[in-house]
Order: sequence, then structure tokens, then C-alpha cells
Amino acid sequence: MTDILRYPIVFSMLCFVVLWLSAQGGQYLRKRQGELDEGERADLGIILTAVLTLLGLIIGFTFSMAVSRYDQRKNYEAAEANVIGTEYLRAGLLPAADAARVRGLLKRYLDQRVLFYTTRDARLLEQIKVTTAQLQTDLWAAVQAPALAQPTPIVALAVSGMNDVLDSQGYAQAADWNRIPIPAWGLMGAIAILSSILIGLYARYKTGKITKVFILPLIVSIAFFLIADLDSPRGGIIRVSPENLASLILSP
Repeated sequence: MTDILRYPIVFSMLCFVVLWLSAQGGQYLRKRQGELDEGERADLGIILTAVLTLLGLIIGFTFSMAVSRYDQRKNYEAAEANVIGTEYLRAGLLPAADAARVRGLLKRYLDQRVLFYTTRDARLLEQIKVTTAQLQTDLWAAVQAPALAQPTPIVALAVSGMNDVLDSQGYAQAADWNRIPIPAWGLMGAIAILSSILIGLYARYKTGKITKVFILPLIVSIAFFLIADLDSPRGGIIRVSPENLASLILSP
């Protein structure tokens, strides 16, 4: 299920089909048992209202989780651009040769961080992670050597800034992995299927006309699409654009 959540459009279409079939299953059950009398319809209506209310609450809660994760990814992207820009300036505190090396590595590192946010290819992403890890090793070595040679408070500022650069990448990666738990999706799906079955049992049908059994699966599928889209760092339409990192590349 984790793989299909990376493709929100496909996921929402699958949800619509499953929910629509569930509603048709409810219709079939109702036809098997015959028309409901008024007492049965009233009892079923109360149950349906309660289930739909619960489904709405869970969808709203899950949507809030997706939005908070999206905002977290945006905030970490901005924070990462800030610490890289600060370290680029602090590199000037190092000896000239070391400063030039650190700044050259930071420019290459910055390119990789932009690619991290923009690429959708899984293989390319793995290559980006490998290149980023190697650049981090080189960056740390580039500030470690002058720090050991001249352990002064001024050089320590450059070392501290580099530590922030490395930490910011870890935070961004953790936010990228932080997704809505699969059990939450399973709970929403189970309640949505039950709601569709109850709609099929409850609704009155007229041959050849679009009825309530079509509307609920459509609305729920759209809601699922929006949640999955916000929760998918790369597979969705709504993604974090590395505007801060990109503007840092263009800065003098």
C-alpha cells in the first residue's frame, strides 16, 4: 500500500472503484432482503449518520496531519537554505585556501539539495543521497583540518555552522520519511467502505439515474486524493518547491 500512496491520482481512482462497488454491494443486499419498512429505515438512518460523522472527523484529522507534515517539509527547506547561506559566509573566517574549498563544496552540495526536492525518479534520488553523503564527509573534513591547525573561537564559528548544515539535511530527510501511518489509512478505508455499504442499503434507487451511491464514493475519493497528495513529497501535484535553496544558488 505504501507504493500506491506515492501516486495519489491512481490511489484515489482505486478508492472510488472500491467504494462504488461497496455501495453496489449494499444495493444488492437490500434487494435480497426487500424494501425496508419505515422503522428499519429510521434505525439505519441513525447508524448511517453516525458512521458518516465518524468518517468526516477522521478525514478531517488525517487532513490536518497531512497539512502539518507538508508545512514541516517547507519549514525545513527554508531552514536548510538559511544555514547553508550562513555557513557560506562563515567560511570566510577560515584561511583563504580552506575558505575557497569549503565554498566550492557548498555550491556543489547546494545543487544536490535542490535536486533532492525536485527529482521524482527513485534511482536518481538514491544517487543524490550517495553524492550528498560524500559531500558531507568532504565538507566536514574541509573545516576539521583548519580547526585542528588553529583551534580559535573564530574558526570554531565555521565548524559550528558546518554542523548546522549537516543537521539540517538530517531534519529534512526525517520530514521526508514522516508520512501518515498505514493503520490510519486502513481505518479510514474501512469506515469509508462501511459507509458506502450503508448508503447502498439506505438509498432509494431509480433505474437509469445517478443516485447517492455515486456521490459519496466520489467525494471521499477526492478527499483521499488531497490527503495523499499533500502527504507525498514527490508523487503528488502539491509539492515543496525549493525556492529558498534555488534563490541561494542565484545569490552572488
